Amino acid sequence: MKVAITSDGNSLEAKLDSRFGRCSYFVVYDTESHSTEFIPNPYKENIEGAGLASVQLIASRGAEKVISGEFGAKVKSLFDSLKIKLVMLKDPEKKISSIIELLNHKI
Repeated sequence: MKVAITSDGNSLEAKLDSRFGRCSYFVVYDTESHSTEFIPNPYKENIEGAGLASVQLIASRGAEKVISGEFGAKVKSLFDSLKIKLVMLKDPEKKISSIIELLNHKI
């Protein structure tokens, strides 16, 4: 399964970015192949529509789950319609490597 994680940087030592649509990077992690892809968020500076455009980007990468600190109402309904699960993680100090480790242990 592919899981998208919002990140404030492009390394495993980066931290979770609490803003979905305005995060710096999306990390797409494949729990089966254990591959990791860092995607710069091209929409983070948009005046409006950053969240909705980011949903399309995540969906185009085949993600089935998204982990972030928060999601806006419009984004939630769009993810619901695409059957992509949302996980809110209220720990902005959590490193991407720690989140991936949790995914590998299915905790």
